[in-house]
Amino acid sequence: MTEVDEQGRTEPPLAGDEVATLLGFLDFQRATLAWKTAGLDAAGLSATVGASSMTLGGLLKHMAYVEDDWFSRWLHAHDRGAPWDAVDWGADPDWEWRSAADDTPEQLRTLWEGAVSRARGHVADALADGGLDRPARRAWPDGRAPSLRWILCHMIEEYARHNGHADLLREAVDGAVGE
Repeated sequence: MTEVDEQGRTEPPLAGDEVATLLGFLDFQRATLAWKTAGLDAAGLSATVGASSMTLGGLLKHMAYVEDDWFSRWLHAHDRGAPWDAVDWGADPDWEWRSAADDTPEQLRTLWEGAVSRARGHVADALADGGLDRPARRAWPDGRAPSLRWILCHMIEEYARHNGHADLLREAVDGAVGE
C-alpha cells in the first residue's frame, strides 16, 4: 500500500527490497525539496539566512546539477549537457549557486524537474545493466568507480543535508516550518 504524507510525499516502502527502499528514500528527499520550494516567487527563492549566501533557488539549481552530474556524467560517462557544458567550472566552481539569482522560479523548477526525470531514466538503465552493483562508467583518478548503490546512497545524503538547509531558508522566507 502506498502512503502519502500531508505534504504529498510518497513514503518509502516499509518492507521493500533494496532497490525499492533506496529509490523510495531518494524520491522522498526529492519531494521534500519540492515541498520546501513550492509556491515561492523570485524573492522567496533568493532569500538568505544569516551570513550564508545559500538560497532555495540555489539549492534547486545545485541539485539539478548534482542529479545530472552523478546519474549522467559519472554513472554513464556522458558529457555534460546544457547548461552545465557552458560553464568554466575552474573559474567559477559555485556557478550554479551564484547564477540561480538570474533565473526565474519557473526556469529553476523546470531545470530541476528535468534533471530528476533524466536521472530516473539513467537509474533504470543502470539497474537493467548490472543492478545496484553496476560500477559508474567514469572512475576517480585512482581508478576506482562507485557502484550505483553508492551513488544512490550519496544522493540520499546530499538531499537530506540540503533539505535541512531548505528548512531554515523556508522558515526565514515565510515562517513555514515542518520536519
